Amino acid sequence: MVETAGGGPGDGTAEVLDRPLPDGVRRRVVQIVSDGFGGLTVAELPAQLRQYARFTPTRRAKFAGNAMAAALETEPLFRQRIGEKFREAQPELSGALDSGSPPPAADPLDVAAAAYVLRPAGWVKLVTAAGEEAQRADAERADEESRAELERLRAELDRSREQIRTETERLRSELESAKREAEVLHRKLRAALSDVKRGEAALRRVHGEIEAVRTEGAAQVSAAESESRRLKARLGEAEAALEATRRAVREGRSVEDMRVRLLLDTLLDAAQGLRRELALPPVSVRPAETVDAVEPGRMTPKDIAARALSENDPAILDQLLALPQAHLVVDGYNVTKTGYPQMPLEKQRLRLLGQLSALAAQTGAEVTCVFDGAELAAPVLLAPPRGVRVLFSKPGVTADELIRQLVRAEPPGRPVIVASTDREVADGVARAGARPVASAVLLKRLS
Repeated sequence: MVETAGGGPGDGTAEVLDRPLPDGVRRRVVQIVSDGFGGLTVAELPAQLRQYARFTPTRRAKFAGNAMAAALETEPLFRQRIGEKFREAQPELSGALDSGSPPPAADPLDVAAAAYVLRPAGWVKLVTAAGEEAQRADAERADEESRAELERLRAELDRSREQIRTETERLRSELESAKREAEVLHRKLRAALSDVKRGEAALRRVHGEIEAVRTEGAAQVSAAESESRRLKARLGEAEAALEATRRAVREGRSVEDMRVRLLLDTLLDAAQGLRRELALPPVSVRPAETVDAVEPGRMTPKDIAARALSENDPAILDQLLALPQAHLVVDGYNVTKTGYPQMPLEKQRLRLLGQLSALAAQTGAEVTCVFDGAELAAPVLLAPPRGVRVLFSKPGVTADELIRQLVRAEPPGRPVIVASTDREVADGVARAGARPVASAVLLKRLS
């Protein structure tokens, strides 16, 4: 029993095809509509199709194809009636589609067209798969045609070469025969002519030599022109390659300029920070005041107790982030699974990013948080908080490797702090010039 045009919860009427119907499937759909068209009365046809009621199926498919396809898509009742006619004509295929298991031996285009008309559950996948199969078949057919054309051209080339060789041999044979005949004629002519005719014979020989020289000169000129064109083409290719090389050099130089500029900004900010920290009045300092000595009433270095911070003291992180142009790189899941592993990954990310945003606002440092993309079932849709750059590793690349790439991308001399408990990550970034900090220290600072 076919359901009404509204559809039921188990069919595919709610599914929507998000791309144009493939040409092969569309032709089969138009054929199905044309075949079922004749079994309907004029009253059962949509208004725009009633003018084609008396057409033969072939003429309907030719002249009313677009109108039938549009009516099938926009008129659910018309599609239901066509589906009923198709079920009567193709009960086996219709039953297989309703059960969700189309026949393996059936043509994918026929299956997709029937699914488009009947709209069983999953019909969009069948139509999409049929379109991809048709594209693959067209590509294979085009490849076979290209190969056949290539073989034909090769055969024609071989035949042309053979004809050229045959013609060359024939011309050479005729040339040799002509030379022999000319030699005989010359000998007879020299024997028959008197001394008066010798000058004329010599003149003819001179004219022949001049003509040969002209012919050879024309051939050399033609060869020189061909070589000139070839050299011009190679010069154009060399100029294009040179321009591409220059462009690549300019692009590479722009990256190096960015790194140098960032390092220069780091040094300038550091110098400004030192100037503020030292606060030395340039006018009041005298050379004698630079000599290390103990003035009366002042404390010596021995009177000041040595002070140091523990590796687990969050104050270390504050001191590091206070450095000019500091860049904090956070191993996201390493930190969240250290601090709150019982929470879902999504809530772990949101909580950590919110805390890092507040830290970035307090310190003014650049903050980058790296998550492992391998644990994602689908792309993450989130807006990075203000002041925090959020990165996910690509497929096949771990978050540890992405962190090492970020550290290597920084210019030498810029303070880079990496928050991670992973020993391998810490050792790797330390060798690259970064300062590793345990995840627990960052968590203490954030809390």
